[in-house]
Amino acid sequence: MSATAAGIVFVVAMAVALAAVHKPLGDYMYRVVTRTGHRAVERGVYRLVGVKADVEQTWSGYARSVLAFAAISVLFLYGFQRLQDLLPLNNGLDGVEASLAWNTAVSFVTNTNWQAYSGESTMGHLVQMAGLAVQNFVSAAMGIAIAIVLVRGFARKLTDRLGNFWVDLTRITIWVLLPISVVAAIVLIIGGVVQNLAADIPAAALNGDEQLLTGGPVASQEAIKDLGTNGGGFYNVNSAHPFANPTAWTNFIEIFLLLCIPFSLPRTFGRMVSDRRQGYAITAIMAVLAVISVSLVVGLESMANGTVPSAIGTAMEGREVRFGVADSAVFAAGTTLTSTGSVNSFHDSYTALGGGVLLVNMMLGEVAPGGVGSGLYGMLVLAVITVFVAGLMVGRTPEYLGKRIGAREIKLASLYFLVSPILVLIGVAVSISVPGNLESMQDSGPHGLSELLYAFTSAGNNNGSAFAGFAAGTGWFNTALGLCMLLGRFIPMILVLALAGSLAKQKPVPATVGTFPTHQPLFVGMVVGVTLILVALTFLPVLALGPLAEGL
Repeated sequence: MSATAAGIVFVVAMAVALAAVHKPLGDYMYRVVTRTGHRAVERGVYRLVGVKADVEQTWSGYARSVLAFAAISVLFLYGFQRLQDLLPLNNGLDGVEASLAWNTAVSFVTNTNWQAYSGESTMGHLVQMAGLAVQNFVSAAMGIAIAIVLVRGFARKLTDRLGNFWVDLTRITIWVLLPISVVAAIVLIIGGVVQNLAADIPAAALNGDEQLLTGGPVASQEAIKDLGTNGGGFYNVNSAHPFANPTAWTNFIEIFLLLCIPFSLPRTFGRMVSDRRQGYAITAIMAVLAVISVSLVVGLESMANGTVPSAIGTAMEGREVRFGVADSAVFAAGTTLTSTGSVNSFHDSYTALGGGVLLVNMMLGEVAPGGVGSGLYGMLVLAVITVFVAGLMVGRTPEYLGKRIGAREIKLASLYFLVSPILVLIGVAVSISVPGNLESMQDSGPHGLSELLYAFTSAGNNNGSAFAGFAAGTGWFNTALGLCMLLGRFIPMILVLALAGSLAKQKPVPATVGTFPTHQPLFVGMVVGVTLILVALTFLPVLALGPLAEGL
């Protein structure tokens, strides 16, 4: 079978697998987040935290809980890293340097998992397990919870109550993320992924010398890093490491894990608003954007431009031979279309235009299908903007799911969309102007700009992947990218919660003959168009100076 045919089979098999779990997983999450009773283990957590589980919160109360939990998490994880040398299972490693500890704490709490360090030579096993992996669970659960609140805003009427953050966080963690991660970790262990507490494992090198390889609880972290669209790797080379991703079929499992919840959440959305057609429409929008992206990345990376790639028929620089071009390109597209950041290839080695598509994936707001939770609420914000544009075109007050999109709603949606471009473009501009920062770039030309642009785009959209040719572990970039991750995560969340609160207070508007149907192909096409046009208008100038200039 040719490489092209193998790539097509891989993509089709992935689509079939995602379609197979869309309904059962979406329905299961619907039951988890809408259940009225509290199970024994949940009540134990509520008593420990001191939460009144039956008292629902307003959007502002929910937001305060989110910010309080995030602040405590950052402080705990920062201190945990700084005191690493005093903790058991530290593998003989020192405490993490202050600016790097800040950057890493913010990174994992915001679901970004940007890593300006080599995992196996910086973090001991206890910090990896009780610090980073725990945040992989709760930061992902937080994203899903925010999406559920926005859906409640559409589904509820004449109320200011949107649920309880602590209840949502507990249920999603215990009943969605934890059981799937346990099963996934077992599957990965069967596939050869390492799971132990060994600090050093002796192994024979090719020349006969002995070398020491770092073991650890890799499979358990690998499972939740993908399932929760986190992306933080146990090893420096992430999912390209044979201890973390040994074979082509474990590579398939890891891509499936990072896509399954984001592609299933629209089903949960359709059930909650009592119109499954709306969920199918959102899924279709995500699928169209994803197919465009995957096709472009695989096509551009398979063209084999250049003397050596042309001679061997493909461009293998920066790719693991276990996976090849197609499987690596699908992983790269999947990880940037979601907020995962996990990689199995060296994005810095991609073609200029192929790397540019990965940048655009993140610039879209990672909505196809996006991160767990963040993809759904990002797509719903784009749907709100689209119906507003459609309303202007026909001279009607825009409506979506029976709720009027007035001045307050469109202001909140517009501010949501502007957060990422402001953080990314200002971050890049200021960083370039600071003396010495250009030394972090591998190349001072268009490729160097692409590296810097990728770093801030990844941070501002809470992705976490990197071009990898960019030296980000300096005091400036640890601080600047940390702030970018923090603001890029929580400002949009607050705006989404405010939007949910505004929608929930409304009385539903009955549909009329003039109501724009939001479950038909026309709406799907309009949202796709609005998404692409907004990104093109915002980022085209800087893309023209970076990947487009290099590619042309």
